[in-house]
Amino acid sequence: MKLSLALLGFLALSVRAELYFEDGFPDGTWEQNWVYSEHPGKEFGKFVWTAGKFFHDEEKDKGLQTSQDARFYAISRKFPPFSNKDKPLIVQFSVKHEQNIDCGGGYVKLFDCGLDQKDMHGESPYEIMFGPDICGPGTKKVHVIFSYKGKNILINKDIRCKDDVYTHYYTLIVRPDNTYEVLIDNEKVESGNLEDDFDFLPPKKIKDPAAKKPTDWEDNPTIDDPTDSKPEDWDKPATIPDPDATQPEDWDTEMDGEWEPPQIDNPEYKGEWKPKQIDNPKYKGPWVHPEIDNPEYTPDANLYHRKELCALGFDLWQVKSGTIFDNILITDDASLASTRAAAVKDTQAGEKKVKEAQDADEKAAADEAAAKPSSDDDDEDEDEDEEETTPEKEHDEL
Repeated sequence: MKLSLALLGFLALSVRAELYFEDGFPDGTWEQNWVYSEHPGKEFGKFVWTAGKFFHDEEKDKGLQTSQDARFYAISRKFPPFSNKDKPLIVQFSVKHEQNIDCGGGYVKLFDCGLDQKDMHGESPYEIMFGPDICGPGTKKVHVIFSYKGKNILINKDIRCKDDVYTHYYTLIVRPDNTYEVLIDNEKVESGNLEDDFDFLPPKKIKDPAAKKPTDWEDNPTIDDPTDSKPEDWDKPATIPDPDATQPEDWDTEMDGEWEPPQIDNPEYKGEWKPKQIDNPKYKGPWVHPEIDNPEYTPDANLYHRKELCALGFDLWQVKSGTIFDNILITDDASLASTRAAAVKDTQAGEKKVKEAQDADEKAAADEAAAKPSSDDDDEDEDEDEEETTPEKEHDEL
C-alpha cells in the first residue's frame, strides 16, 4: 500500500508539471510559426533551416541558422500566455557557433503578450534575456537579465560562455524562493539568490549620514620617529659631472659655447631622506562608517515572478553568421529539461567525429594541391625546352 501511495504521489507531481513551449524545428514548416520583424532602419538577416556543416544526426540536428554576415536578426514566436507564480521557470535552448563566431549574440528574449512581432527591435520591452554573447577576446559571457519595474536588471556576476564550434545547451532555472541556477550542458556554472546577485532593490543598509569620523581618530598604524634626524652628510646631488670626460679637440668655444662635461649618476646619492617609522601609540585601526537600515529598502518576495510570458524571440547582431539555434524548451519541470539536455554529449561527440574527418580531408586536399606543380610552372618548363632546342636561339647565342 505504501508503494502504491508513493507511486500515486509521483504521478500527481508529474501531472502538475507544465510544458509551456517547445520547438526543436523538426521540419520546414517553422516559417509558418515564426514571425520576422520589419522594424524600419535595420538591415535584417534571414534564418535558414539546416544542421550545418557537421552534425551528429543531420535530420534531428536541424535548427535555425543565421545566414548573412553583418546583419541584425529579429524573429519571434508566440505561445499561450502563462505565469510562473509559485512555480519554477526553466528556459533552455541550444546554440552552435559553428562559424567560430568573432562577435555576435546567441541569446533569447522572453516577452509578454504586448510584443508587436513585426516591430520587434532592440528597444522592445522584454521580461527575460538569457544566453551567450561573444565579441572579441574580452566579451565571452552568459547574459542573465530580468525586467523589474520598467528597468532591465543585469546579473552582477561574470558567467563565461562556451566559445568553441560545437552545440551547447544553456539552461536558466528560476525558483519561487527567489533563487536561480545557470547550467551549461547540464552542469551548474552559477547559482545564487536574486536579491543578492541582481540590483533589483536598494541595499538593506546604508552609511549613517549623521556619523562622521572623529577629528582625533588615528588610523595610521605607524608614525615618523620623532627622535630620528637626517645625517649631516645625507644631501648629495643626484648627478655629477663625469670626471672621465674631456673636451673634444674640435670644440669651438665661440661656436659651441662653454664646454661642460656630461652628467652621470652620483654613486653617493641617497635619495630623499625620510625618518624611520615607529608604531603609532594612538592608533585605533581603520574607522568603520556606522550603518543604519535603509528607509528606501522594501523586501520583495516576488522578484522571480513573471506575470505574463507569451513569446520568445531572437533579437541579435552578428558580424559573422552561422550560429544554429535549436531545442527550445520552456517548462516548470527541471527533470524534463535535464533529460533533454543530456543529449548534448552524443551530439557533441557526433559533431566532433564528422568535423575531424572533414578537417582531415581538407588538409589532405591542400597538401596534394601544394605538392602538385601548377600549370604555369609546366608552361614555363615547356617554354624553356623550346628555347633550348630552337635553331634560331642557338644561332643567336653563337
